[in-house]
Amino acid sequence: MQPEDLVGHELRQADEDGRDAREFAARWYAAGGHPAPPASGASPDARPDLRPLAEELLDALAGLPSPLAADEPTALDAIVAACPDWPAPGPDGAPHDPALRDRLHAAWLGRAVGCLLGKPVEKLPLDAIRALARAAGNWPLDDWFTARGVAPELLAAHPWNRRSATTSLAENIDGMPEDDDLDYPLLALLLLRRHGRGFTTADVARLWLDELPAGRTFTAERIAYRNLLDGVEPPLTAVRRNPFREWIGALIRADVHGWTRPGDPAGAAAQAHRDAVLSHTGVGVHGAMFVAATLAAAADGGHDVHHALAAGLSVVPPRSRLAEAVRHGIATARAVPAFDTVVDRLHARYGGYHWVHAVPNTALLAAALTHADGDFTRSVCAAVSGGWDTDSNGATAGSVAGLLAGHPDRLPDRWTSPLKNRLSTSVPSFDGTGFDTLADLTHLEAVRP
Repeated sequence: MQPEDLVGHELRQADEDGRDAREFAARWYAAGGHPAPPASGASPDARPDLRPLAEELLDALAGLPSPLAADEPTALDAIVAACPDWPAPGPDGAPHDPALRDRLHAAWLGRAVGCLLGKPVEKLPLDAIRALARAAGNWPLDDWFTARGVAPELLAAHPWNRRSATTSLAENIDGMPEDDDLDYPLLALLLLRRHGRGFTTADVARLWLDELPAGRTFTAERIAYRNLLDGVEPPLTAVRRNPFREWIGALIRADVHGWTRPGDPAGAAAQAHRDAVLSHTGVGVHGAMFVAATLAAAADGGHDVHHALAAGLSVVPPRSRLAEAVRHGIATARAVPAFDTVVDRLHARYGGYHWVHAVPNTALLAAALTHADGDFTRSVCAAVSGGWDTDSNGATAGSVAGLLAGHPDRLPDRWTSPLKNRLSTSVPSFDGTGFDTLADLTHLEAVRP
């Protein structure tokens, strides 16, 4: 939130989307400004003396035209126009399907499992993730991370995520701990219960202010929340002093939009768009639409993971960076037998992006799902073992693979039993809720006309 930290992120974003920010960068560094913090959102030391200049530069940088804008539109009508294979509209309300509720139960569980698997290694570099898992005899990754048997000097060199180690290592798991990757699906469920499929972006904004504690928001969502409190209306909330607008935040909010539109990727993508534009633009929005459409295709129970990914890709502008990354992730996973090698190639190609950016993470997600070919354990383990935003990628991979599994009983007990059918959250009225109850509530929204 500190303006002096946001400038470095905005300069990095300008490099990525082709804006010429050299003049502003020179002014910033000449004044003593610093680059973006490499891992976290904030630098260790505040620089209030730089804030007036930082605010001026953030506003000026946001006004620079991007040469990628035509290929990476944010408006829904422009996205639809750019997509030659945009899917036909699906049914308004899921057709009668007695197995849908079980698929949704498995999807909730899968999302939780994948998130929890990735939590202790979030923010760790790829070599640290591999070293910690190998030291525990868990590589290729096939089980929860653990500190048991890992040398103290290795743990000191690569400490677990400080917020998660006490709740997400194998020896510590006792139900599903709180995480924003689960909070946002709960909010989306509340959104549909209150407003139905016709919700607006303003409805999403009001829901956040009513139900989402500000301290549980991060990156683009925290900026958008602050903008709402400042009286800024959406969609300007996504662009005002928001260098995180192409990161992964909108993507992790998309699941319920896909789960509740089985067989309707177009409708799911449109819902995810209205949610995403509160805080994101460009490829940040495209990532959310890709996931929603992928899940909508998987939710009808009649297709495999490859068909689902193709449906997801059909709602992404084909000349965008996100579409290129998804295509590359899928092609690499199909061509290379060893998934570690797939990951190394993705990191070589997309490692210049921030570790929370939508482009590298969506490439990894598509590669992991393709390589696993629908297998649940391989899907979540591949997504997490690839690094970057481990808990978010694991969560989305688990959501897709859970839907494809079709029933909670088809998910290995070693993954689901530690969850104890209990979810912790700061979203009011949901703390302690069981995943079976969440499946019932989600099913009601899926079949609502």
